[in-house]
Amino acid sequence: MKNIFLILITITLLNCNNNDSFKNSQGKTVTEIRNTNPYKRQQPDNSKYHTKLNTVLLLPESDFALKLGKKEFNKIVDSHPEFFQDIPENPDKQYYRFGNDFESEAGKDSYFILYAYFLKQKNGSEKYAEQRKKLINIYSNINSLFQYFEDGGTYFGHQYSRILGYAEYSIYLYPKNKDEFYKTYDISKQKELYIKSLRQLVEDENKIDFESTEQQKIELTAKMEEIVNNIDQLITDNFYLRRAQEFQYGNYEYY
Repeated sequence: MKNIFLILITITLLNCNNNDSFKNSQGKTVTEIRNTNPYKRQQPDNSKYHTKLNTVLLLPESDFALKLGKKEFNKIVDSHPEFFQDIPENPDKQYYRFGNDFESEAGKDSYFILYAYFLKQKNGSEKYAEQRKKLINIYSNINSLFQYFEDGGTYFGHQYSRILGYAEYSIYLYPKNKDEFYKTYDISKQKELYIKSLRQLVEDENKIDFESTEQQKIELTAKMEEIVNNIDQLITDNFYLRRAQEFQYGNYEYY
């Protein structure tokens, strides 16, 4: 019985060795095939995006321009190929997938600015300048309104720089020709309801403000009403209405 057991072990070991020495049609052994990760991709060569300048100033036209040295900029280009993918993801999703090098709140701000910078080049800087400006204004006004509701906070300060990324992704989604505008009906009633909901928030916030004096409440309400009026004027079609709603409901929990 003992001899039979030893024979079985010997046969098993021989089979394992034979399997490892067997080569497939590409000349790889079973062991080599097992150790090959089929999902491992070569890092793409994005060196064409490298800069030769000593320093690069990103989005200098904004209030959140980011200055990087040549070495740091080129390292980011090499380490973050997601900035150059054909189909960009929304900035939040892309940051949570690839933004490990930008862990702090300030780091996240920088990632969103980089995201906006590279996607802006893809979208076209001058071509959509008007739409970009309008989206940034809409998002900034919404952020300002909720900043008043919450009596400030660091979240809202960081949002102002991240809005550049949100706006640029919205430009990517923007219909590129008239044929793509298939929702061409009158949005006045929908827009009226949305603006009315913002005015209702202002009114409700005023009711639960027990810290401000009556005069302060009047002044704060006037400022918030002005912001709502700005949003009302900026929303001129279905695209901007949907983007305003998506930005508000996606970034500001309110309960």
